[in-house]
Amino acid sequence: MNISSFHPPQRTLMGPGPSDVNPRILEAMSRPTIGHLDPEFVRMMDEMKTLLQYAFQTKNKMTMPVSAPGSAGMECCFVNLVEPGDKVIVCQNGVFGGRMKENVTRSGGTVIAVDDEWGDAVDPAKLEVALKANPDAKIVAFVHAETSTGALSDAKTLVELAHRYDCLTIVDAVTSLGGVPVLVDEWGIDAIYSGSQKCLSCTPGLSPVSFNEAAVRKISQRQHPVQSWFLDLNLVMAYWGEGAKRAYHHTAPINALYALHEALVILHEEGLEDTWKRHQKNHLALHAGIEAMGLAFIAQEGERLPQLNTVTIPEGVDDAAVRDALLQDYNLEIGGGLGALAGKAWRIGLMGHASNKTNVLLFLGALDSILTGMGAKINRGIAVQAANDFYA
Repeated sequence: MNISSFHPPQRTLMGPGPSDVNPRILEAMSRPTIGHLDPEFVRMMDEMKTLLQYAFQTKNKMTMPVSAPGSAGMECCFVNLVEPGDKVIVCQNGVFGGRMKENVTRSGGTVIAVDDEWGDAVDPAKLEVALKANPDAKIVAFVHAETSTGALSDAKTLVELAHRYDCLTIVDAVTSLGGVPVLVDEWGIDAIYSGSQKCLSCTPGLSPVSFNEAAVRKISQRQHPVQSWFLDLNLVMAYWGEGAKRAYHHTAPINALYALHEALVILHEEGLEDTWKRHQKNHLALHAGIEAMGLAFIAQEGERLPQLNTVTIPEGVDDAAVRDALLQDYNLEIGGGLGALAGKAWRIGLMGHASNKTNVLLFLGALDSILTGMGAKINRGIAVQAANDFYA
């Protein structure tokens, strides 16, 4: 066996995640490891909670990062809030709504499905029909930013509807946090989860979550124990609570938390509103280039994510061949379609540190060149100019 140190290639990450990691965050990960109960580490944990409250725009005391990726943040919300027999309305307009359904079932709940076309936002009218038909429903769950389609749903309206019918809400903000407005307190979101590797431009492996008082009250009044020991918030909060004294729960991923702390510091330095504006500006430049090329978006205008752009593949073009050429010739990664969109769409990320003019122009030029070489039916040689005209 002749195995040596692993040295990954330098890529430009413009897929659905992970996104490019800011060099400041990589440097933060290289700092000395200290104990997870060290007073200095506990001080950093308190700062982390404050920074996450800013990112989520909340004052929720139960705001922290789960020591695992966004999928664990999702599971944390469901296993803590859903009890056996609970009826949960799940709105699905893509792959990740389907994962919510799976979590409800595994937690012993009953799923009431509200389905929308992939690429469309969740329809509030359909949700209200389900709420009226199921007055005993306890929870409404939906994906704010559907990573599989690039669709953005109206979280404020959906949460208002759920509360009108006495339901708590669980919201997936894995792709939305840091890229578009996520206003937990203003919108009244009860439980929300995200991921570190999307618009926060941190390394994968951490899932910020936040629970308001209504959600905490339901958790504390459970009749059945939380089925997951590791994700039981009654136990975790003894570690992520307040004050210098913390109870040991698990060995936290120390250096990864340094990275998330730095990512959140960067977010605070830029300011949320400026971050949202930057994502929107680069999305519109990409949009100008894509449309000039003659390609179309999956999500409708007004319901599109600026940080995750899902674009239809031209007729006769081999999806995998294009993505392979981007990777081999340009060291540039984009994503393919998932589920019903597999082979039919590309997912182009402009998330966090990767949302910049250089990446927009690099991608448009590379895609134009590759599709031209394949003889695809596109408008050739004008995508980059269209984006530059927008920037100008």
